[in-house]
Amino acid sequence: MKQSIFQWLILSIIMFSCTNSQKQKQLFPTNLPTPPKAEKKDSLLTIHGNTRVDPYFWMRLTDEQKNASEPDAQTQQVLNYLNAENNYTDSVMKNTTALQSKLFDEIVGRIKKDDESVPYFSNGYWYYTKYEKDNEYPIFCRKKETLDNEEQVILNVNNLAKSHEYYAATGLRISQDNKILAFAEDTVSRRVYTIRFKNLETGEYYTDEIPNTQPGGAWANDNKTFFYTSKNKVSLLSEKIWRHELGSNTDKDVMVYHEKDPSFYIGVYKSKSDKYIIISEGSTLVSDYQILNADDPQGTFKQFTPRGTDHLYSLYHYQNKFYILTNNEATNFRLMETPEDKTDISNWKEVIPHREDVLLKGIDIFSNYLVITERKNALIQLRIINQQTKDEHYLNFEEPVYIAYTTANNDFNTSKLRYVYSSMTTPASTIDYDMDKKTKEIKKVQEVVGGHTPSEYVTERKWATATDGTKIPLSVVYKKTTPLNGTAPLLLYAYGSYGNSIDPWFSSTRLSLLDRGFIYVIAHIRGGQEMGRQWYEDGKMMKKINTFTDYIDCSKFLINENYTSPEHLYAMGGSAGGLLMGAVVNMAPELYNGVIAAVPFVDVVSTMLDETIPLTTNEFDEWGNPKEKEAYDYMMKYSPYDNVKAQNYPNMLVTTGLFDSQVQYWEPAKWVAKLRDLKTDNNILMMHTNMEAGHGGASGRFKRYKETALEYSFIFMLEDISE
Repeated sequence: MKQSIFQWLILSIIMFSCTNSQKQKQLFPTNLPTPPKAEKKDSLLTIHGNTRVDPYFWMRLTDEQKNASEPDAQTQQVLNYLNAENNYTDSVMKNTTALQSKLFDEIVGRIKKDDESVPYFSNGYWYYTKYEKDNEYPIFCRKKETLDNEEQVILNVNNLAKSHEYYAATGLRISQDNKILAFAEDTVSRRVYTIRFKNLETGEYYTDEIPNTQPGGAWANDNKTFFYTSKNKVSLLSEKIWRHELGSNTDKDVMVYHEKDPSFYIGVYKSKSDKYIIISEGSTLVSDYQILNADDPQGTFKQFTPRGTDHLYSLYHYQNKFYILTNNEATNFRLMETPEDKTDISNWKEVIPHREDVLLKGIDIFSNYLVITERKNALIQLRIINQQTKDEHYLNFEEPVYIAYTTANNDFNTSKLRYVYSSMTTPASTIDYDMDKKTKEIKKVQEVVGGHTPSEYVTERKWATATDGTKIPLSVVYKKTTPLNGTAPLLLYAYGSYGNSIDPWFSSTRLSLLDRGFIYVIAHIRGGQEMGRQWYEDGKMMKKINTFTDYIDCSKFLINENYTSPEHLYAMGGSAGGLLMGAVVNMAPELYNGVIAAVPFVDVVSTMLDETIPLTTNEFDEWGNPKEKEAYDYMMKYSPYDNVKAQNYPNMLVTTGLFDSQVQYWEPAKWVAKLRDLKTDNNILMMHTNMEAGHGGASGRFKRYKETALEYSFIFMLEDISE
């Protein structure tokens, strides 16, 4: 009997081994193809008495080189290298082709094809956006006065996108008389837009076209004057505000503001009250505004209050006053008000004081109510204050981890607050809350085609302890059937820069992970503002390394708590989150089986030394200016490209876009080449370059999910998940 059992065990092991071997043959390449090897052409980069040797500096191309009809020798060499990397990725992932196709169909299949947003009311019309089956792009529509009236299509983006590989239309602005649409289009994915105008009565497009702009702008109340923002043609920084009269030549446009400090972004918009045109100027640490009565477009803009130092604030006009959300003597901001004819800071009066444990994020103004968006303990709160009685209450959200935000509250004279609620298990709901009656009306719930049962999933809030004792919040979601014994695969996502908070949103795409046994976690590391403004301050400049060690400590926590193990832990981040990935794999590569670095900002020092590169000058207060030795020395401690060394690295997939203006493609290209040259392991290292797109990937509603299918297939391959 014992012999029979022994024989059965041996047979079972052999059968399992064969099955596992066959599974690996299905997905994991048994013989990896030979990866591309980039040529080395050493460039010596010297500053502060220190010389860095960059063997791949030659990969940098100008926009002119990328767009040339006949590429020069350098351009051709770079394109050949990027194409070789793409071919290599295709070869490594060859066995996942069917899985990628299945995942794409699965992800897209959950999206309702014929869909429509909840209409909102503004200036006599109900506005909404709809999608039609199999079309990639939105159709912007409206109905006059009531929803029973005839539909008018404002802009069908599908028609405009037909002849373009990439197309984006955004920044829609409608004149006060409701007759003219201004919108911005990008056909390259470099975030450099052309503003166009459409007659909404005839459907005809005006001949006026304004190139080299950023989206948005503001109509004056004369319905013919439009204010817009132009960009520096080299750095792509927003630089000048112009006044354009419809029907006139753009060379007659009048410059009304020129921002000469390259650390500032600028823009122009109209107040919700429609009374003011507002120019906003902002750096990492400073806000500044110029205001102009919208009835007087030929007038002179007036500075709201003198530009200070280390002063961030935002404006909200209502009736005869402005509300101001300011961090003046208030790290987490406080709310002030001032008469509209006395806007200097000396006239500001406090409405809501500063609190150490609550970040004031924004306000929505109604005739009878103020709605304050706050953040406490890494969660959003909506605080409703009656302006007459001063009574107040908070909206109740029952789940331990969620996201809520106000949206499309364009009408002052209503008691209805519109907001969106979601969690990692609950699809987004658009809700109208009656602030008088304290009742909720759900206007729409995001439909997951094929069905979704939130009760089959679990969402949790966990707290990891960082090396310095700081508690780091984690948002966790998994299917109830997933074992919590260290064997489950886990994808850990984080960002941790610019004060951007990554909230625990619902994603129907993510179900493809959860339903295959993955745990998904967001690490709310320092550098965001989840725990208040100080959370951001403690993850930037000369404290930036806190961001990376927080992520590593969160990884260790998840391993120690038996959510996963290093053999099944996967890391993911994009852009500045890609910098995070680059730093983490240099510092603690042994913790991860695989890493996805999307459009990663990894060549920190070289980029921040080059002021011709978009974003550089605006971000000296985020990362530091390496022309200053103290900042240079600190950045050199973590800059991913500069710290690649001879050691084992995890399996890695790196993505980028040739036309990316936010993180130039050469950063990930150089990084991958250096990693491949120095790493001491046989793990997979791949780079996929979208040759038609930029920072946000492919345009359209569905095409972008091809890259998601590639990313998921990569980690599924490493987990031997073939279905």
